[in-house]
Amino acid sequence: MSDNKLLLPKQVEADPRYDKLLKMLTSKTEKLWPGSEVFVPVAAFSGELKAALMEAKENDRLARGVEGIERTLGIEGRGLALVDKKSTEKRVQRISRLLIMSNDGAERFYRKVESILRQHGQRVMAVRVAVDSKELGECLFGPEKAVKLLLIEHKESVAAALLALLGQTASA
Repeated sequence: MSDNKLLLPKQVEADPRYDKLLKMLTSKTEKLWPGSEVFVPVAAFSGELKAALMEAKENDRLARGVEGIERTLGIEGRGLALVDKKSTEKRVQRISRLLIMSNDGAERFYRKVESILRQHGQRVMAVRVAVDSKELGECLFGPEKAVKLLLIEHKESVAAALLALLGQTASA
């Protein structure tokens, strides 16, 4: 997260916990990979986050896998570009998609995530969660299902997941 002007979904900004969330997202960060200039928030894999991810999955608002996520974001990006081209008003760029990634990826994987963020960063935010891909995958998709990267695709689900990140600080 290199941008100090982080425009989160309106639902998050309207929440009384907004300032606390913003502080957490900007103070607990680390480089995406050792040579990167991109910093991402880091968070615990709390029960609240698990519940938000399960709800997103149940509502068909969750995509997984780098290639599928790139394809989805590319299609959406082209659609937004067409809308922008036809519109006379400038659209405000808010975070509307959230990448959740495990903490056990190889440097090549994190470089790929960085590429996604650089291409779609105005509307996509990434959070590295303190969980390995096996636990993340099994939690959402069942035994023997490892997942390194998830995309939450709807602003309401993005808001729920972002606010769920605060669950880790309530007990800390």
